[in-house]
Amino acid sequence: MAPILRAYKAGDAPVLDRLAVAAFSQYGALFSDWPAMARALACHAALAAKAEIIVAEHDGEVAGSVGYCGPGRPKAAYFDEAWPIIRMLVVAPAARGLGLGRLLSEACLDAARRDGAPLIALHTSPIMTVALPMYLRMGFAWLKDVQPIHGVPYAVYTKQLDS
Repeated sequence: MAPILRAYKAGDAPVLDRLAVAAFSQYGALFSDWPAMARALACHAALAAKAEIIVAEHDGEVAGSVGYCGPGRPKAAYFDEAWPIIRMLVVAPAARGLGLGRLLSEACLDAARRDGAPLIALHTSPIMTVALPMYLRMGFAWLKDVQPIHGVPYAVYTKQLDS
C-alpha cells in the first residue's frame, strides 16, 4: 500500500514523540548529552503550536512526520523569519527506505510554494547521513554553520523555489 500524507491530529502526539526519539536514537552516542536531546525530541508534537505537522502513514501506521513552519512564523534566530522552514523530519526506523523522507520534504516544498515563498530553509547535520545527501539531491545548498546541538555540528541549507 502506498504511503498516505495527512494533517496532524491531537491524538498523534504520543506516537510522534516516541517516533522522534526512535528516529534519532541511532545518533545517541554522537550527542554530548543524549538524555537531554532525547527529552527535547520527546516533545516533538509540541511543534504543532508553531508549525503545520504533516504525518506519513504506511500500512495504517504512523511512519513519519515533518513540521512546516511558514513565512512570518517565529523561528530560531539563524533563520530569516520571512523564510518557510522544514523542521524535524523523522521517519520510523522500520519504515526507512520507502521514500517517506523525500515525500514529506516535497510536501513542505509544496506548502512553501502555496505560500508564495521564493525559497525554503532547514538545518541539519552531517551525522544525518541519509537526510543530508537527500536534501542536497533535492537542490538544497549550504548557507552557514550554526551553533552545535549537544556537541553535534549543524548548518542551515536553503533551496530556491520555482514558481
